[in-house]
Amino acid sequence: MRMIRAAYAAVVAICLVGLTGGTARATELPAAGTMAASDAAVAPGAKVYRLHLYQLHTGESLDVVYRIGDEYLPSAVEKLNRLLRDYRTDTATHYDLKEFDLLHTIMARLGRQNGVIDIVCGYRTAETNAFLRHGTAESGVAEHSQHMESRAIDIRVPGVSTARLRDAALSLDAGGVGYYPVSRFVHVDVGPVRTWSFGGARTARMHRGGRRHRAVLRHEGE
Repeated sequence: MRMIRAAYAAVVAICLVGLTGGTARATELPAAGTMAASDAAVAPGAKVYRLHLYQLHTGESLDVVYRIGDEYLPSAVEKLNRLLRDYRTDTATHYDLKEFDLLHTIMARLGRQNGVIDIVCGYRTAETNAFLRHGTAESGVAEHSQHMESRAIDIRVPGVSTARLRDAALSLDAGGVGYYPVSRFVHVDVGPVRTWSFGGARTARMHRGGRRHRAVLRHEGE
């Protein structure tokens, strides 16, 4: 019996390594860093964090190193905030820096560290959120959206299915993950841990991965 249990444990361990593309440690969310006083103040030789974003609505592209080691680069963060602005009102804000780490880690989980992330929606002003929320009878837009708090981004990754992108985000057990199969994007935020789906069959499923159970929101929107 002990031999059977040991063999079973070994098989499970191998499967887990296969699912994460190596050790889980390599693709865990990094600890929160701090903003460097200047780009020049960052210590060389530390781990480099890069993001390559494409804004679908404006056609803007940004390929930038935004963090080195435990420090975020001020100029890079400013560029990211600009790209993720509310393009309808041309209003930029200061994003929660953990959101950038979340995007970086999702791409690592997908094995696409140098891949492009298509931005469907970044920051939203309250006015834009209200406009989108009341634009249709069932918009899928939350009244108190994390987009208004600069803590959420709706994304696609070219060459990766929406379902696979969702699963990569869910595997981190960090923040909210919204699945929009009809519109073909995934909402990811660094707010409370929860998940939902909108569109298609429009059913919400419980995700039981990681250390916590996720709260399920039905038709809550992004």
